[in-house]
Formats: sequence, C-alpha cells, structure tokens
Amino acid sequence: MATKKSTKNDNTKTPAKANLIEPSAEVAEANAALAKKKAKKAKELKARKTSALDAALRVLQEAGQPMTCPEMIERMAAKGYGASPKGATPAATIYSVILLEKTPRGRRPDS
Repeated sequence: MATKKSTKNDNTKTPAKANLIEPSAEVAEANAALAKKKAKKAKELKARKTSALDAALRVLQEAGQPMTCPEMIERMAAKGYGASPKGATPAATIYSVILLEKTPRGRRPDS
C-alpha cells in the first residue's frame, strides 16, 4: 500500500509579515493603561504596613541587645513601626510569632 504524499506549492504561501497586524492606537492606549495599573498595584503592595515580625526584627537590630517582648512592643509603638500594640496581649502575639518562625515546620516547640 502506497502512502499518499501531499504536495505543497511554495507559490501559494503568504509571507509571514503579511499576516501581522499593526496595533491600533486604542490597543496601545489599553496596554499603557494596563502597565500603569500594574505599577500602581506594585506601589500599593510596597506601602503596606510592616508586619509585627518585621517590626520586632527592626527594633532588635536597632537596639543591638536582647529585649523582652513587652519592651519590643513599647519600642515599636514609640517608633511607629506599624505593628498594632492595641490588642489585648500584643507581647504574647509577638512571642508566638517569633516562636513559630524559629520552629521547623511540622515540629512542636516543646518536642
């Protein structure tokens, strides 16, 4: 059984450049607006409040010495680092966050 070979005529092909469409001014404006929106979103992400863990680390680095959690909360509030000292037990929250960060995943701190 013979296989049927297809024959293509090279004269019927259109050049690749002929299939390209130049973007219109509307498309260019839409792309510019999209880029501007992405840049704005990236800027907003950078402007978010500092996490309690980041604020605690910053306070400890500035102090250059060990501190207790209540001391860190006082210093963060005084410097305005964005961690909220308004909760019922902010020192306990900082302690928990530090403990969880330092513990390997899947292990309990007391084991």
